[in-house]
This record gives sequence, C-alpha cells and structure tokens, in this order.
Amino acid sequence: MREGKGALRRRFLEEARRLDPDTRRAISAAACENLLRMPQYNQANTVFSFVGTGWEIDTAPILQSALAAGKQLCVPLCTAPGRMEARFLLDLRKLRPGAYGLLEPPPDSPLCLPEEIGFAVLPCAACTRSGVRLGRGGGYYDRYLAGQTFFTAALCRESALAESLPQDPWDRPVDAVVTESHVYYLS
Repeated sequence: MREGKGALRRRFLEEARRLDPDTRRAISAAACENLLRMPQYNQANTVFSFVGTGWEIDTAPILQSALAAGKQLCVPLCTAPGRMEARFLLDLRKLRPGAYGLLEPPPDSPLCLPEEIGFAVLPCAACTRSGVRLGRGGGYYDRYLAGQTFFTAALCRESALAESLPQDPWDRPVDAVVTESHVYYLS
C-alpha cells in the first residue's frame, strides 16, 4: 500500500527535524553552493526564492548572493489561503514572520510579475530525481507555477530524495533538483 502525501510529508519532515544543527547547516551550505553555480541561476536577472526556515534548507546564501550580484530578488508573500505573490525585496532585514510563521516581505513591497522571473528556487519536503516535488501541502507553489515558463529548481536534502512520490494532475515537476551533493537536471 502506497503512503499518501500527508504521511510522506510527515515522515520526511520528521527526518529533517532530527538532523543535528551542524549537519543541517552543512547540508544547506553545500546545496546553496551547488545552486549558485548553476548557469541558469547566473544568467537570470530576476530570482524568485523561498526564505528557508526551521527544517527547510537555509536559503540566506542564495538571497544574499542575488542581491550582491545586482539581481532583482523576489520572495513569496501569502495573500490568501493557497495563494501567493512574488514581491521584490531589496533588504533582507525587512523580512518579518507572516503566514504560517514564514518570513515574508512587507505587504507594500512592489509586485514582481511572473513573466519577470528568470529563475525560481522552490522548497520541498521531498523530491524525486525526475522533479516531482512534495511541498508543505497548501498548494501555494503549484498554483503559482501553473502556466509559468521560468526555470525552477527545488532545494532538497539528498536523504529526502524518493524513488517515487504521489503526483496529482496539477503538480508541476521542477526543471532541476539541487541537493548538497548533486544537481539533477530533468531535461
């Protein structure tokens, strides 16, 4: 019998929570370093990235690098249940706890239209090497990504790679899965 998304999500999140802080930091640093070397990231003028908190991979190096490189950086702002927008961020110190305790930009931050985005960094609880992503379960990213064409990369711990994951018709695979030891390109 296959595990459902909820049970899988709980299992992978519990595994992530059990990591000791030094291991978590090392995995985050290596995964971010791998992502920052990707040509798709380096060629993008506008980067959309989640802000990693708690059990997630810490995206601070990506956010800082984008700003230091003169890229336009945008991060998610939850606007309604299951809905988010990309908002430009010029200063990481402006991030504040918002929906679900996630760090978000101020509500008056300028809107970034999806067609302006060149590269998106997505969170996941688990992922397959073929780009099927298991998120937090709210459908925020699936709704946001619907119909978009920008390059997408999911940050995932190597230990959270699964052979297969349940997939709904609206789930959009990512273009690359980035771990602490590999970048798995899907095309």
